[in-house]
Amino acid sequence: MDNSTPTRDKEVLSFRLAQEEYAISILKVQEIRGYENPTLLPGAPPCIKGIVNLRGAIVPIVDMRILFRLGEPTYDQFTVVIVLNIRQHVIGMVVDSVSDVVTLLDEQIRPAPEMGASADGDAITGLGTVGERMLILLDIDKLMSSEQLGLIKAMDQAA
Repeated sequence: MDNSTPTRDKEVLSFRLAQEEYAISILKVQEIRGYENPTLLPGAPPCIKGIVNLRGAIVPIVDMRILFRLGEPTYDQFTVVIVLNIRQHVIGMVVDSVSDVVTLLDEQIRPAPEMGASADGDAITGLGTVGERMLILLDIDKLMSSEQLGLIKAMDQAA
């Protein structure tokens, strides 16, 4: 281990998609809301469920289960939208449920296995272990900015 850099604890918000647990930096999370049906946008990619009006801001809603090809999403009382702040843009992401906020120490984080060239694989930054739990750590900036999604680019052009 390189002793020149101090150990940084990493606070993450963990959430479920299908049978897996994922986590993103808590610093990217603006709020967590219950799921409400968004207004559909014609021509949007299937993973973009539509838009909602969040206190006057038009917020695109991305269904992570569709984006990661994890089967048909179901929406129930546990389904939530994690409202993110990505590069001065507000984006909502639909997840099956939110678990908790976890503080990961450096020794609890392992490098991500090499998955080949895909937007999903590039956004996985590592694996966090908390007891028996395995968290798939995501770089949500990279994922939402990916060419596959094209969301940030489209929002920049519209601004």
